[in-house]
Amino acid sequence: MKKSLVNYPFLTEQVEVYERENGHKIVLAKKEGEMSNVSTWVKTGSINEDDYNNGVSHFLEHLMFKGTHKHPAGYFDRTLEAKGAIVNAATWKDYTFYYVTLPKGPENKDLNLAIELHADMMLDPVLPEEEIGAPFDLDDNSVTDKRERHVVIEEIRMRKDQNWTKIYNACNFNMYTKHPYKRDVIGTPEIIARLTRDDIMNYYQTFYTPENMTTIIVGDFDKEEILQKVIKEFDFKGRENSTQRINDTDLPVSEKKVVKTSGHVNTSYFMYGWLGPKANNLKDTICLDMISIILGDGTSSRLYQNLIEKLEVPVFNMVNSEHYQFKDGNNFFIQANCKPDKLDYAVELVERELRGLGEKPITTEEIQKAKKKIKSRFAYSAETVSEIGETIGYYMTVCEDLKLIEDYLKDLQEITVEDLNAAVKKYLSINNSVLSILVPEAADN
Repeated sequence: MKKSLVNYPFLTEQVEVYERENGHKIVLAKKEGEMSNVSTWVKTGSINEDDYNNGVSHFLEHLMFKGTHKHPAGYFDRTLEAKGAIVNAATWKDYTFYYVTLPKGPENKDLNLAIELHADMMLDPVLPEEEIGAPFDLDDNSVTDKRERHVVIEEIRMRKDQNWTKIYNACNFNMYTKHPYKRDVIGTPEIIARLTRDDIMNYYQTFYTPENMTTIIVGDFDKEEILQKVIKEFDFKGRENSTQRINDTDLPVSEKKVVKTSGHVNTSYFMYGWLGPKANNLKDTICLDMISIILGDGTSSRLYQNLIEKLEVPVFNMVNSEHYQFKDGNNFFIQANCKPDKLDYAVELVERELRGLGEKPITTEEIQKAKKKIKSRFAYSAETVSEIGETIGYYMTVCEDLKLIEDYLKDLQEITVEDLNAAVKKYLSINNSVLSILVPEAADN
């Protein structure tokens, strides 16, 4: 078993990372106090899906809580919540992760129980037919079986009515030609309605392998004892690893692409999207984080000040920017909601601000403010066991290298105005953008 040590900023002890012979990784982080966090991050999400099974990662996440051969459905949640635990999971493009946050208990008794139950759930899900619900035809109104399949379909339908979801999905889909990132993580009702238990179990067996799993324990405990406990409970019984899937990455569009839809809305929405660097390109990722703060994060940002505060005649209801990090390439977005009769003018104003990043130099005050905000967020992420667990999971799964965190603050401090200008030029050209627009139906001519 390989062991490495990581100097994690703001923690009092080095984080220990172990890689077992089967590829399963275990990370132990010391955080003083009574609370502990147990999580396992699986390197699979929509990145490993296709047109046939899109949404299976999220569907499986729901079903993982439906019992094992040792424990019936509901036992896991009920038992741990009685100990004061928060139990949950999340699915995204690069990962699915499951976690338990709870008081460790006297002599780590409850922490040990959480590890036992968590490992059982991760390694031996039954995925019972009666919990999944039978496949069915969406047009068959006589189906009344309200099992987990129907819960997920209802969740999809609720999201489908959200305006920002429509805008994001259209923008995201058109930023890619072939990469699985183009699909909505939650899938479609049609796919979820027809997936069989065998489909879901085959997906589980293919991707929930030792090499794809990282188990993270954060809290105040004897590391050797907890290490041996995790090794004992995570007995994969010879489970083999599958061939790692490698996806071809997409290039940005070569000219601005506009996608326009209409709906039952009273205002106009639009979103610009760009493809960016891989998440483990730390310098460029930090640069785009800083640019997002300077351009569109909060009331002191350029977009807010110039397009909301200082415009004599109101045009926007909101406008901001976001930067999402992904293993195979980040996304940068500018999103806005504006008066429907001012759409063209609003788009022109946003593009003017974007060009202004290159034409109007970023000031020393702006760059220092952005660095301070990022450093504060980074420090906050080391305050609780759950935040530490999520940060470690992100670096282990999306960046595939926890060592990157050692130099994060140094790399942040060394970023210059020239670096930011170079990142704007490299990644945020209007010619390489996708513009997704949603307008009221009457305005869509």
